[in-house]
Amino acid sequence: MKIAIISDTHGFLHRNIDVYLKSCDEVWHAGDIGDFKTLDHLRKSYKLRAVFGNIDNDLIRRETKENLVFNIGKLKFLITHIAGKYPKFNSKTLTLINEHNPNVLVCGHSHILKIEKIDINNLLIINPGSCGKVGFHKKKTLVRFEINKSKIENMEVIELR
Repeated sequence: MKIAIISDTHGFLHRNIDVYLKSCDEVWHAGDIGDFKTLDHLRKSYKLRAVFGNIDNDLIRRETKENLVFNIGKLKFLITHIAGKYPKFNSKTLTLINEHNPNVLVCGHSHILKIEKIDINNLLIINPGSCGKVGFHKKKTLVRFEINKSKIENMEVIELR
């Protein structure tokens, strides 16, 4: 199963983004979608799992959730927008980690691309950075990988140009 993770689009989808998403079985959006048009395009074009972010309005919040917890194969995933930075996760994220014991935490918000394995439950953290044009980031990025039973494989960072 091939997954693409995006975040912090802020109502902007890069002109080349579909080139990278179309080969994926699912697209995950880690919040700050920005507008309903963006959410609608992603939902109509892909199998989408999305959480809302701090800038998302009531319409987007009614169509998405604050957090998603789900299993694919033998892996458990947690998606939230604002997790905080390890080792100082925010209290909501710590509660979710302790309650659900995920293998992978997907988050956004910082606009900083970061993929890190930490010693809490051998947790893999994936923040795809931002693929929108609002914010201080200089590069628009997304992350793709494959899930093979209990393994994450072939992870790649894609810079949108």
